[in-house]
Amino acid sequence: MKPTLLDLYCCAGGAGMGYHLAGFEVFGVDISDQPNYPFQMHTGDAIEYVKRHGHEFDAIHASPPCQGHSGPTKGTNAARNAAQGRSHPDLIDATRQALDATGKPYVIENVMGAPLRRDLVLCGEMFGLGVLQHRIFELGGWTTEQPEHIRHRGRVRGWRHGTFYDGPYVAAYGRGGGKATVAAMQTAKQITWSDDHVELCEAIPPAYTKWIGERLLAA
Repeated sequence: MKPTLLDLYCCAGGAGMGYHLAGFEVFGVDISDQPNYPFQMHTGDAIEYVKRHGHEFDAIHASPPCQGHSGPTKGTNAARNAAQGRSHPDLIDATRQALDATGKPYVIENVMGAPLRRDLVLCGEMFGLGVLQHRIFELGGWTTEQPEHIRHRGRVRGWRHGTFYDGPYVAAYGRGGGKATVAAMQTAKQITWSDDHVELCEAIPPAYTKWIGERLLAA
């Protein structure tokens, strides 16, 4: 039997697919139904689920909501969000506490501005992808080496202040201004099972967690 991995805040399954390719049997949990998620899943509260069932799995991955820690939320959109009374949940601490209580090895993933320990920082260039999408990974109960952060080959393709820049990477966020199309994101991230624009913007490339999953199995 394959080792089992619980995929919390699973969304469309970018992380889950990587662990699957590494050799895990993956089971997802998300507060909302995810019809494009490629594995079996439970719809419900991720923290409550891991408190009740986390011990039943060999390892756990969690990608808590990242919007509150993203660059636009803290910078470009900060004043507008404040004026509109808009806020985003911060579930990282509560998730970490629930994961620690299981005694299982785990991974927490989030954006660069998130309050995570930077055990790993990965980007698409490390895996030859057409997207950068830097992400932090905090490891609980196990460790692995940080791979070399390879020099980027050029710019992210798109418009900046009225000038169009070409480059080897697509802008996998937002719309307009030369941002990536659905087809471009599918190719750049190697995600073929979803054609939803928002899902493709938010999903991490499976290559990241395939690399992590292989090392987690070895550990």
